[in-house]
Amino acid sequence: MRVTGGMLAGRRISVPPGVIRPAMDRMRESLFSILGPFEGTSFLDLFAGSGIMAIEAISRGATRATLVERDRGKKKAIQSNLELLAGTSCPTPRLLITPVEVFISRCRERFDVVYLDPPFDYRYKADLIERVAKRTMIEPEGRVVIHYPEGDDLPNSTGSLRLVDERRYGRSVVRFYGGE
Repeated sequence: MRVTGGMLAGRRISVPPGVIRPAMDRMRESLFSILGPFEGTSFLDLFAGSGIMAIEAISRGATRATLVERDRGKKKAIQSNLELLAGTSCPTPRLLITPVEVFISRCRERFDVVYLDPPFDYRYKADLIERVAKRTMIEPEGRVVIHYPEGDDLPNSTGSLRLVDERRYGRSVVRFYGGE
């Protein structure tokens, strides 16, 4: 897997052991294009997996990124991937090994982009979006983005969040939610 844009474009990252479904290059390029300029933004990567999404955000100019991953077995690979940022002018992201649900319930920060990429068999995707909306984790002009399998039913709105865009990539769907 490789970084698709920004100052680290073309660099390869490793995939951690265990169950992982890395975001396709084409999908990542499209997602960041839709979100627009990334300079000075903050990025939250929930269900971080390999850390590729936060690395893409930092590579493209995000000034702050937090990665949350439950699986301790992925920690070493994520840390190794974050070492790509060493020796660059890129900020070092914060990595937390904890359940996403616990992080959301305790989070007191706001982010420009909250990216959710739960396992495809995770049953509580709609609940996650609702929890993020209730915690006011999104900056006023921010976006919540979720990657999920076609066939799952997600709301068009929840709390202060409204669906603003949806894209399909093979059998995957990416939804973009924004504030009212």
